[in-house]
Amino acid sequence: MVLEDALFPELEPYDSGMLAVSDGHALYYEQCGNPGGRPIVFLHGGPGGGCKPRHRRYYDPSIWRIVLFDQRGCGRSAPHGVIDNNTTQHLVDDIEVLRQKLGIERWVISGGSWGSFLSLAYAESHPERCEALLIRGIFLGRAIERDWWWGGTRWLFPAEWERFRDALPVDERDDLLTGYAKRLFDPDPAVHLPAAKAFATYNASTLLFRYDAEFVAQSSQADKALPVARLFTNYCRNDFFVEDGQLLADIGRIRHLPAIIVQGRYDVITPARSAWDLARAWPEAEFEIVTDANHSIEEPAMAAALVAAQARLAKRLEVGW
Repeated sequence: MVLEDALFPELEPYDSGMLAVSDGHALYYEQCGNPGGRPIVFLHGGPGGGCKPRHRRYYDPSIWRIVLFDQRGCGRSAPHGVIDNNTTQHLVDDIEVLRQKLGIERWVISGGSWGSFLSLAYAESHPERCEALLIRGIFLGRAIERDWWWGGTRWLFPAEWERFRDALPVDERDDLLTGYAKRLFDPDPAVHLPAAKAFATYNASTLLFRYDAEFVAQSSQADKALPVARLFTNYCRNDFFVEDGQLLADIGRIRHLPAIIVQGRYDVITPARSAWDLARAWPEAEFEIVTDANHSIEEPAMAAALVAAQARLAKRLEVGW
């Protein structure tokens, strides 16, 4: 199977625009699929990622009113790559502003990686506005997960991690997060651009089940790499603007909601332990491990599992969970 075989056909938005939120930020948003369908909002990864046209194709356009948007500072939202007034609380508030703008009473929340974190954070803040959750590549914003990305991954990708480490001066290698933050926010392009490229190269090298040189090269282009590296690093050094373990501690607020959790067995970015911890805390949720998958939503087996999951969720919401 290839990715194209798993997805729905290409489609274009029937509505799009820019939505002013707070503090001078404006969000790009779009709607696709069935205007009279069940609303579902897709929360992209990152922090610092963005939506792609392909993300529209994971949901049946005859069933769903598909809402996608670029989080503040990301993608086509403006200003681009800015960390000011950019916290988890801001992002949760933005989702509510978008829901109200679109006149949606309740919607299904769907997202992966950072998008799974944001899905849980939003749902726990506004459970009355959520109909169900479909989340993948679970990230809970805990210190152990942050520290795994910056250091633990060397146990699986030692050569790639050492190149990532060695992009810093010798005296900054004991704390990669601090070292990269220092360089990424240096105003000199001769300092921050090489750091962004090293960051993006390492991230892309560990993202897929099978190494893809073209994907790594595209991901490490300066215009793509710098905003993602800065936003990701800033969220990491601020503990993702939540208390450690907060999402798990507050899971009781949403356990009554239907949910499907999908996790790649060989996910290096967000290892399966976090999905397991969430499933243990949320036994009512359906939990699926995809064997032939790492972290990316573009792994064919992961894409097929997500398409199947959205079909199951739609059917269960129609007939009752």
